[in-house]
Amino acid sequence: MFWRMVKGAFFRQKGKMLMVAFTVALGASLATAMLNVMLDVGDKVNQELKTYGANINVFPRGASLLEDLYGVSEGSGVSDKYLAEGELGNIKTIFWAFNIVDFTPYLNTRARVNGGAEARIVGAWFDRHLELPTGESLDTGMRNMKNWWDLEGAWIAGGEERAAMVGHSVASRYGIRPGDTLSLEGPAGTETAVVAAVFNAGGDEDEAIYVPLSLAQVLADKPGLVSSVEVSALTTPDNELSRRAAQDPRGLSIKEWETWYCTAYVSAICYQIDEVITGAVSKPIRQVAESEGAILKKTQLLMLLITILSLAGSALGISNLVTASVMERAAEIGLLKAVGAHDGPINALVLTEISITGILGGVAGYFAGLLFARIIGQSVFGSAIEIKPLVIPLVAVLVFLVTMAGSIPSIRLLLSLRPAEVLHGR
Repeated sequence: MFWRMVKGAFFRQKGKMLMVAFTVALGASLATAMLNVMLDVGDKVNQELKTYGANINVFPRGASLLEDLYGVSEGSGVSDKYLAEGELGNIKTIFWAFNIVDFTPYLNTRARVNGGAEARIVGAWFDRHLELPTGESLDTGMRNMKNWWDLEGAWIAGGEERAAMVGHSVASRYGIRPGDTLSLEGPAGTETAVVAAVFNAGGDEDEAIYVPLSLAQVLADKPGLVSSVEVSALTTPDNELSRRAAQDPRGLSIKEWETWYCTAYVSAICYQIDEVITGAVSKPIRQVAESEGAILKKTQLLMLLITILSLAGSALGISNLVTASVMERAAEIGLLKAVGAHDGPINALVLTEISITGILGGVAGYFAGLLFARIIGQSVFGSAIEIKPLVIPLVAVLVFLVTMAGSIPSIRLLLSLRPAEVLHGR
């Protein structure tokens, strides 16, 4: 009898039940999409931010100390410390190797340009293919890390050894254009380079001439050496543990140290880089690292708020639809009470109807939400959002809570119905 009444209610009020199911499906789809994106957005946001530069600088230990104490940077003639170019592939062998997106070494020197005044010369990798100690290969360099530079010309290709990219300020001072040949007179002799591009970076880089690392090493007579390395890594936002570890990792307990070392904090990645590069001191670029964490938290908070608001809207819609349904069935419910039905079975009848409708709407909404998540991933991040199994129980619990919350007004109305008044049309 109970299930016959449930079936009858579905057929008699199929329009309202479809609207309830649609309302649940809409809330469930938005919740599914936002939760999947929110749980996967960390890597996506970090990956997007990595296109705007490095978040870790690696210096020789002595040069780093001079810079910290006296503000003396490499290239001033005071520090004569360097890193070995041959060890740079070790960066991709650390515990968080897959989080290292790009890295580029630099060698700073000075040279007279076309027999005139001196300019800062920076040797770098532009488009370098590496065979790593792990047997993997990697394509890295400035072309990936500085892709926002405004170029008049083209990036230096990986095989070019006698090319240069000239900063906007230097080019204006010397009247340099793409295609010109430069004479660079460095400490170890004179070399020539063809200008591949004039760039505008909007910073100190505009006062420099960038050349392939091998050419800078010849000019400076520093074969196989680099002044610094910029690293772009996917990181986890800092918390109290990572800040304590950044000050003194030895002050952590064994459990804290393992947690910190096995989490992609920027300080943990810096520590691991120092382990594999002889004489290196790695420092996070705090403005970049902290901005990444702040942007990520705000993005996740925004998605959480959208999820909450969508579910609240669904609860209100369910409440209105179910209350209207109960009011239409007031005579039927009053008759059930008049013949001896108690409030409990009647409430169970209505809740069963709502629950079945909610389950159908929730299942449809979940699969619609996966489609929305895919669309968001492709349109915003240019890649698919990874489907998280954790979202399934979360959405199930949220749909249950929203459905029950939306049923509260109708239950209160059921309890207040009096058979005599309802059957007499009052």
